[in-house]
Order: sequence, then C-alpha cells, then structure tokens
Amino acid sequence: MEQNPFGGRDDDRAPQPRQHDQRDEYTQQHQQHHQEQQSSDQHHQQQQQYYQQHPSEQQYQSPPHPHSPPQHPHQQPARYKNQHPPHQRPQPQYRLTAKITGLERTGRKDPILKFDVHTNLPKFRTTQFRDVRRTHPEFQKLAHHLLSSNPECIVPAVPPPSTSAGVGTDEDETRVRAYMQRWLNTICSNPVLIHDEEIIFFIESDFGYSPVVHRKQPATGVRRKVIKQFAPPPDDTPELEAARPVVKAFYLGTMETGQKVQRVVKARRGLGLAEAEFGKNLLLLASPEAHPGLANAFKKLSRTVQSVGDFHAMQATAEATTLADPLNYHSSDAFIVKEILTNRQILMRELDSARKETRSKLQTAEVLKAKSSLRRDKVDEALAALEEAKSAESHLDAKVRRVTNNLLQEQRKWFHRTSADLRAAIRDFTLRQIEAERRTLATLEAVRPDIRAIDASGGLSRLGREAPPAARRASLAASQGPKGDAWSGVERAKGVQRGEFGMPREVKETVKRERIVEEEEEGDRLDAKNAASRLAGSTF
Repeated sequence: MEQNPFGGRDDDRAPQPRQHDQRDEYTQQHQQHHQEQQSSDQHHQQQQQYYQQHPSEQQYQSPPHPHSPPQHPHQQPARYKNQHPPHQRPQPQYRLTAKITGLERTGRKDPILKFDVHTNLPKFRTTQFRDVRRTHPEFQKLAHHLLSSNPECIVPAVPPPSTSAGVGTDEDETRVRAYMQRWLNTICSNPVLIHDEEIIFFIESDFGYSPVVHRKQPATGVRRKVIKQFAPPPDDTPELEAARPVVKAFYLGTMETGQKVQRVVKARRGLGLAEAEFGKNLLLLASPEAHPGLANAFKKLSRTVQSVGDFHAMQATAEATTLADPLNYHSSDAFIVKEILTNRQILMRELDSARKETRSKLQTAEVLKAKSSLRRDKVDEALAALEEAKSAESHLDAKVRRVTNNLLQEQRKWFHRTSADLRAAIRDFTLRQIEAERRTLATLEAVRPDIRAIDASGGLSRLGREAPPAARRASLAASQGPKGDAWSGVERAKGVQRGEFGMPREVKETVKRERIVEEEEEGDRLDAKNAASRLAGSTF
C-alpha cells in the first residue's frame, strides 16, 4: 500500500518537532522557575543572617497588611531580589587617609612634605592621589582656614617645621614626619573636616595651595580683648564651661614649664662647654708633671672629662627634643583650644543679643497693633524686622546647638589625645635621661683604675676612707652596688637613716669623734697624713 507523502500519516509525523519544542520550552521554564526559587531561598537566608547580626533593624520591617493575600514564605518582591530594601541599605562609611612618604629640605628652609591620599568621598575626582607635595606654610594656611570655617571642631596646631635635634639630622626628619603624620591623622579622622571643600582643593591642586575662601574669627583685635574682660555668659553645658579654665591653666603651665626646661638645657650646654675646657686644661698639667702615675692620671682624666662634657651637651639636646619641644607644641595647641571655646562663648553672646533684638521687635509690633490708626508701611516694616530677627535668632540657636554638641565630643578626644602624647613624651624623656646618666657613669668608672694606680698605696682612693687600702685595691667593680659604696668600703645598713653623703649617721658620728680625738692628740702637726685627713673631713 502506497503512502501519500501529503497523506494523514505524514501529517501525523509532521507536528512531532513542534511537540519537542514545546517540551523544551516547558523544561526551560521549569528550570528557570527552579533557579528563581533557589535565588529567592538564598536571599531569604542572607536576610535572616543580616537580621541576626543586626537585631535592632528588625523592628523597622513593615507588618503585612491584614487584607493582603498570603505569600509564600520564600517569595520576595521583584525589586528586592538583587538589592537591599531602602531601610536595610547600610550607610556609606566615608573615609580619607593620608600617609606621608617623604620629606625634602634644602638647607634650613621649610620642608616639602610628600604624601599619598586614599578616599571614597564623592566630591573628589578620583579615589587615589600619589605623591602630593605641599610645603609647611601651605599646611598652616589649611589649618587657619579650617579653624575659621569650622567653629564646632578642634583643629590641632600644625607641628613646627624643625625640632631641637638639629636641622638635617635623621632624628629631626623622623620626628617632623611623625608629628605631621599625627596631625594628618587627626584631620582625616574628623567626620566634619573631611567634608570641607578646602580639603579637596588642598589635595587636588596641581601648583601649590592657597585658600579659596577667606573667613575670619567671630571677633578679632581689640573687640575680642574687650569681650574677654567680661564674665562668661550663662552656659547650660557644665562640661564645656569647666573645660575652658582647665585648658587655659594647662596652656600657661606648659608654656612656663617649657621655658624652664629651656633654661635647664641652656645651663647643661654651658656645663658641657665648661667641662670640655676643663679637660683641655688638665691635659696641660700632664706634660710638666714628673710623677709618671700622676701624669698618666691627668691624661686619662682629661679625656674622660672632655667625654663627659660631650655627653652633657648631647643630654641637653635630648632634653630639648624630648621634653621642651612637646611642651611648647602642646602649649600652642592648648591656646588654640582655648580660643575655640572662647569663640563658642562669643556665639552665645550673639545669641543672647539676637533674642533681645527679637523681643524688642516683638514689643514694637505689639505697640503698633494697639494703636487705633495703622499705617500700612509701618506695619510692613515692623513685620519684616520681626521676621528677620526671628530668622537670625533661629540660625544662631541652631549654630550654637551644633557647636556645643560637637565640641563636647571634640574636647573629650582632645583631652585623651593630649594626655597620651604627654605621657609618651615624658616616657621618652625619662629613658633618654637614664641612658645619658648610665653612659656618664660608665665613662667615669673607666678612669677609676688609673686614678688608683697613681702610686702603690691606692692613689687618691685612700683619702678619708675607713677600709684598708689593700681591700680597696683588690676590687675594681662598679662603685655603686647592692652592698654599698665600693670607694669607701662601708656596707649599707638596712633600716638606718642615712646622712648627707649616704653614710649611716651612727658610723658618721663615730668617725667624727675618732677624728677629733686624733686631731687633739696630734695637734697642729702638718704632714701628708694630717693634711689628707683634714681634706677628707672637709665639705665643699
């Protein structure tokens, strides 16, 4: 039986490819639905984990409407499948970091600081800035602008361009870089200052920096001095009210202490110069000396005294670097903080004046309202003045509130930062002092054998000592030990009050009585033994 290719059997076979296509489409739809359900399940799990980590945000979920149809627990609205709901979006954490990478200095001129900047603030052209170069005066210009434009922030003083360690030394460069890095960290960590447009100009400027906007303090010159003479206005924030006297006392105290340390440094440098000159004169005594032991002792003592003079000069430089410089810097920084708190008091005075002005304008309007005949121009003028006074008062009130709330946090941070810096400076100063004293003591200990080797009897070590010379010459250990003074040979007695020279009072009185008896017996006989005894018993 022949089959027509256009017959029914062919027609039955013809739709088979379409059935296969329909099956594929159904399979694809089923797979797509399964994938959407899996993604929905994953999003639901992520959302549950988010609410477990942030339980406080779960209360902001909107409850389901009572008449809304029930939804599958894994189903989410289409707009929430790939993004967080508006109330669940985390707030962007804006940051600005600057790291100093180098310092260039020509002679004794102000240095040029090189630093890199990383940020995610939207106003910047890009997120990274490499090898930004700014001079020290440009940092000072930026700090001056930030002080004038942000009365609610405490802008620290810019560190000086050099230290007492000496311009050009490695320690000076290290300390300047560390101080400037600390200043940049303080500025970049302030959430208010990083949004100032001058920060953008300071970083993005290609050919130096100069402030675009010039602003002044609330009061300057004679007017500021006159305002300071009056009593401070009533303050509803006791913490800030008590902070200004403390900051002022700290400013005066650090300034006075820094000046005293500078005088100590100057005196110690003079001591070092005098010791160096004294060492040279001792060397001149060695050449004509006929006694070989004494000549050798003069030579060794000359070099030792000169070394001690050099150590004292180094110690003076260390004192100025580790203690005087931090005190002077924190004094200038405390002065800035005091002036910032003074600016807040000036704003409070302006707010009181604005309130008085508003009450005056309101009374003027009330007087006009009570009159029988009203002039339209007078009424309009009075109402305009009243609205302007109210607007000025509301603006100053909001500004004072903003400044007060922010300064509360800023002054706490400043107290913590300043105390930590001063503790670190005092610790550094103490360690340097201990190191200098140990170096000086070790240098003086090195010359002790030469002094004792002047003659066979122990040299100058026998003057006024109680222990026999042989016992003293046997030990050349350190002069000060746990058993007492090795030079005198007298052991320390525990629990005994000591006299002026570290010797127990009972021993000192006994020795004194014995010397008096010996002097009475020997009379005024002048010989080497009597002269040495008198010399040892005298005080200089």
